[in-house]
Amino acid sequence: MLIGYARVFKSEVQDTVEQIDTLNAAGCEKIFNETSTGGRWDRPQLKQMFDELRPEDVVVVTALDRIASSLGDLFGILDKIDNCGAYFRSLKEGTDTSGDSGRKLMQMVQSIGNFERAKLRTRTAEGQEAARARGNGGGQPPKLSPAQQREILDMLNAGRSAADLARLFRVHRATISRLAAKAKRRDSVGLIDVR
Repeated sequence: MLIGYARVFKSEVQDTVEQIDTLNAAGCEKIFNETSTGGRWDRPQLKQMFDELRPEDVVVVTALDRIASSLGDLFGILDKIDNCGAYFRSLKEGTDTSGDSGRKLMQMVQSIGNFERAKLRTRTAEGQEAARARGNGGGQPPKLSPAQQREILDMLNAGRSAADLARLFRVHRATISRLAAKAKRRDSVGLIDVR
């Protein structure tokens, strides 16, 4: 069965009429029409199409950019189609994954996808390593400076409540409690009441 998929871009008027006409002319028996312009993964029609996809079906689009927002997105979608035992065809680019050349194309796409994922992991690890070398362990910067942290610990030891200090320093009470627990573990401060 030929199954069409049409989608609009955020910058376009919400209209897929031309795509639907082209997909009908290509022989599509069913067309999933994505008219919302949500994020990459917020596409209910694409999800429904995958739920209904059967082996030997062919997903047809007018152009590659109608089904994928990026190269990584395209690799993921083609992989899902392949895992369903179905095929993919893009009319504009002349891409067709059925037949021998199509299987070779899918193998090449999967290898490029694996390569891209490995490259991304490597770049992420290198970025984290460079950040650690600069003294930035990643994550959000601390809400309280070291001087503020010492002041809070002194005030806690003097009997002020964690809730009161949270209001005073404009942080969540849990931030004060974590600071107190960390200080307690280091044994640098005596018993602290974190009411």
